[in-house]
Amino acid sequence: MQDILNLQNKSVLITGGASGIGLSTAQLLVAMGMKVVISDLNNDVEKIAQRIGAKGFSRGDISNEDDCNSMIADTITVCDTIDAVVNCAGISDKVGPALDINLNDWQRVVDTHLRGAFAISRAAARVWLGNKQGSIVHLASIWGIMGTPFRYGYSPAKAAVVMLTRDLACEWGRSGIRVNALAPGYVNTPMIEKLNIEGKVDIAKLSARTALGRLGQPEDIAKAAAFLISDMASYITGSILSVDGGWTAYGGPGDMTQP
Repeated sequence: MQDILNLQNKSVLITGGASGIGLSTAQLLVAMGMKVVISDLNNDVEKIAQRIGAKGFSRGDISNEDDCNSMIADTITVCDTIDAVVNCAGISDKVGPALDINLNDWQRVVDTHLRGAFAISRAAARVWLGNKQGSIVHLASIWGIMGTPFRYGYSPAKAAVVMLTRDLACEWGRSGIRVNALAPGYVNTPMIEKLNIEGKVDIAKLSARTALGRLGQPEDIAKAAAFLISDMASYITGSILSVDGGWTAYGGPGDMTQP
């Protein structure tokens, strides 16, 4: 795979790179020979970067524009250049009826996902617009393209990331900047495992509702990100790639194994 994608010695910033999908993406791209910088609010981001063999790290808040500018600058400092951004930074929301949602909590989710995606995209574009190159991959979600009750922060924010991806792709395409997004389904991350233990999700039922009969693994999403930032995807921009095991292909209400 690494020979086909030809990512060796290219540089990438991965936001949210200290855990979950971001960490798996960082590990894969390091293994593929990329110069990787991870950013995160996690206090252990430096140790994690060293452990996985990343080129460097940047600690910051994706929703803060100054921090986003610093993430790009830090990547250039240690890598001399920046070829791609994979934006995995995100937080979960508080699930509940619309009238019970605290607007401050709601705003924090929107700021992290939407404001963060816009801020990191702009920070990268300021470097790339004169160079006619660059690739951005955002993490959207199946809940950004499907309706669902009780996810009034996360779902609308991810839907906005979908449209932001398309809009930026349209504006920056002639400048050589590609912007795409991934729409993962349910992925077996520490967050999902925690929700399963708390009884807020049922992994067995989620797996039965998925065409491939299992949750995704973080590396499934990482592989898709690697493809989209590679030259193999050089004619792909403004696309939302579902990586959901067939979740959105199924129109039924429950267990896919039952008639």
